[in-house]
Amino acid sequence: MTRTRPGDHVILSWIPNCGHCHYCAIGRPELCDSVPRGKATMLDGTTRLSKDGRPIHHAFWVACFAERVVVPEAGVIPIAPDIPLDRAAVVGCAVMTGVGAVTITARVEPGSSVAVLGCGGVGLNCVQGAVLAGAARIIAIDIQPQKLEFARAFGATDLVNGAEEDAVAAIRRLTDGIGVDYAFEALGNPRTIRQGYEALRKGGTLTVAGMAPDGVDLSVNALSLAAQEKVIRGSRFGSARSTVDIPRMLDLYQRGRLRLDEFVTRHYRLDEINDAYDALQRGEVGRGVIVFE
Repeated sequence: MTRTRPGDHVILSWIPNCGHCHYCAIGRPELCDSVPRGKATMLDGTTRLSKDGRPIHHAFWVACFAERVVVPEAGVIPIAPDIPLDRAAVVGCAVMTGVGAVTITARVEPGSSVAVLGCGGVGLNCVQGAVLAGAARIIAIDIQPQKLEFARAFGATDLVNGAEEDAVAAIRRLTDGIGVDYAFEALGNPRTIRQGYEALRKGGTLTVAGMAPDGVDLSVNALSLAAQEKVIRGSRFGSARSTVDIPRMLDLYQRGRLRLDEFVTRHYRLDEINDAYDALQRGEVGRGVIVFE
């Protein structure tokens, strides 16, 4: 028995899970031990695609820059047919990662203060998540003015240009010298991770949603970690249970509580994919989506 049928509309998850290992059993499928991470194969360690007798590996079990793909059933999430596919596509990564980091990983409390460092695709959705969680103050930090204005449109109450002023000092100024209850780092940069940590109040929580390059280390003041009871947490894909939390995100969208229409700012054909990457490299706001015509 399968959960999909020919013709279904689906979202592809880049973190399929086995459903029976220790982490799946305790409700942490994003940490599944049975998935061969980084091997670009199916879950059994083999490939399904080849050319001239040589195997073709597709990254993250998705291969979403192709017209046809072979994916594990565990990485296929059925969705309602009336949800626009270009909107649904962004939920499979940036939206779930950002909103989930706030609402699932950190569990931000209503009335709290939040800082978001980095307002790209993931950071904008951390801002969205903070709005959904009922945060009273949402401070967006970036070095590009257009990203900051986009963050304001998504619900940020305060903007800090990190290229013009010290981000930590600005956050403390905006919080009467106390610091924020929650900080979210969405870049995977040791410098901004540390800024998020230093911007916390005593007892505050830093959640790192950005993926740093492998081998990069982080250094913080060890005494402050215990003496001020600060918390540093990681968040992989928003700690999401894909089959449960992705449909929840789409339900929020259908009820007008999650901004996907505004988040998708441009469409590209497959042969324009290099233009899409160039725009991403330039830091253009929102997200572009590859469409097949």
